[in-house]
Amino acid sequence: MNETPPSVLQAEPTLIDRYQNFRTRRFLKRERAYRNLLPGWRTQRRRRVLVVVLGFTFVFMFAVSVLCAFGIERAPLLWFPACLVFFPAWSVLQIVSGRQGDAPQAALDEYEVQQRNTARSIGLTVTQYLMLVPIFYLIFGATFTGGTDTNMAYAGGLMALTVLTFAGCLPAMILGWIRRDPEA
Repeated sequence: MNETPPSVLQAEPTLIDRYQNFRTRRFLKRERAYRNLLPGWRTQRRRRVLVVVLGFTFVFMFAVSVLCAFGIERAPLLWFPACLVFFPAWSVLQIVSGRQGDAPQAALDEYEVQQRNTARSIGLTVTQYLMLVPIFYLIFGATFTGGTDTNMAYAGGLMALTVLTFAGCLPAMILGWIRRDPEA
């Protein structure tokens, strides 16, 4: 019988395979670097506080976009305080949850992959539905104003940015909320 040598059966890694391997190595390196940071914030209760803070931040960001839609002149300045709360809260949530929401599959066990994929699926569904708000606002607003209202365009952009940022954070927020306390 003529057998094919094993070297012929093994295909060269593709560009995607090489990228995924690089991503996994980078993720594991960063995980080792941040593993022991903020131990007091790794409890489920503290992670839930961070998720609630982020939720209020997104509501505030959306409210700022609505204020911009009404043409309130200084409303865009309120975006900065929202960012001052968002970036630290998001960074801390990512650190204490181990960045499981965007971890490469090779760095997770089967249960973690299943949880991550479920959270991502929910995030995608939420994105699709919530993006309808700024889309319809811009479509109908452009129809009524003839496309000349700059406040409407700016507000629609802030609405879309808020929805996309929220949806991008949602998998980590879900995982931060549902994951139990780490074992000692």
